[in-house]
Amino acid sequence: MKKNKTKKGWRFKGEELANLKSLLSKDFSAKPGNSMTEKFEKLFAKTHNQKFGISSNSGTSTLHQALHAFGVGHGDEVIIPALTVAMCGFVVWQCGAVPVFADVDKNTFLIDPKDIKKKITKKTKAIMVVHLYGLMCNMDEIMKIAKKNNLKVLEDCAQCFLGYDNKKRISGTVGDIGSWSLENTKHISSNEGGILTTNNKVYAKKLRKFGGLGFANITANSGKVQIDKNKFQDPNWKRHDEFSFNYRMSELCAAVAFAQAKKIKLFVRKRQSAAKELLKIIKITKTDLLIPQEVPKNFVHSYFTYPVLFNGNGKVSWKKFRKKFISFGGDGIYAAWQTVNNEPCFYNARKRGLYSGSMKLSSSYGWGETPVAEKLQKNLMQFTTNQKNQIEIKKQSNALLKTLNFYKY
Repeated sequence: MKKNKTKKGWRFKGEELANLKSLLSKDFSAKPGNSMTEKFEKLFAKTHNQKFGISSNSGTSTLHQALHAFGVGHGDEVIIPALTVAMCGFVVWQCGAVPVFADVDKNTFLIDPKDIKKKITKKTKAIMVVHLYGLMCNMDEIMKIAKKNNLKVLEDCAQCFLGYDNKKRISGTVGDIGSWSLENTKHISSNEGGILTTNNKVYAKKLRKFGGLGFANITANSGKVQIDKNKFQDPNWKRHDEFSFNYRMSELCAAVAFAQAKKIKLFVRKRQSAAKELLKIIKITKTDLLIPQEVPKNFVHSYFTYPVLFNGNGKVSWKKFRKKFISFGGDGIYAAWQTVNNEPCFYNARKRGLYSGSMKLSSSYGWGETPVAEKLQKNLMQFTTNQKNQIEIKKQSNALLKTLNFYKY
């Protein structure tokens, strides 16, 4: 029998399509200050109480732009959590710098400020924190460490839209620069895309120019380069004054992103509702098989996924639990990525001496020991939270209840 797969296109019904039609009917032309990218940037910045919003073609590009704005270059070191996607390490390498891997807290699964302190050297230039699964890191401690050591802080919010800490600060607005991904699994999406926010005008201009082909007339507020066509088409006009990349967001992606950004609170609430139902089942069953990510008091989790630590204790395997959950109608449970230091591209490169940093290479844990992250990585489970409505949410919670009952909690 063919299984019914949930259609996810419901997220893009309405203004997204209207924006695309409008854009195409106008042959991509727009009045100054009225392009889709500009409208999206302004709305996103306003939502986050930030002065500047800079769109990009991906959440990886945004991280690269941010590190460049900080002046990260050859020989510098950037501290990143070991438990995150490899792209966080890629962008450090793309700057000619070296990623140094910090361990994570065993309860929150997020970068551990105590280990950040241990990993700081004379070469450290910045700290990249990752608000994993939708929960904000301990920004108070991290900002204290950064201030004491004159370090810049980049917040990777790819999985954390409208998360809040106990001071009601929005994710991405505490550090120097905030970065979001708009890849198709995220809270809001344009299929591919990213956006940065900052209150620093100097950073804003650097972010734009580095992602906008280094056009001389790019400003902190605008990436539009043909404002004065007569001047732009003058044979004597020198267009580019910096080496850079083409990370600009397309108008088509921005048309979707702008519509999605208007519904950001709705999409976050839906994911929070889904997570609430899964937590309810865990509490009702009093299971010791699943240990939820710890949410500090008065923090607001935005639940990109619902993460738990699987505690099979040798009685049931991770794979068998997942297979049984799916057999009861549950979505696929996602595993954590390999810790970045154990991805072959990083581990082998360092082992072969292709780049060097201050951390010693450990035969057990790769570069810069991260035992907590590596132990967690093998046992983390991520339940989906991107359901359309309560019927779909209930289907997932029922599947979890049946699975826990099958294994007698």
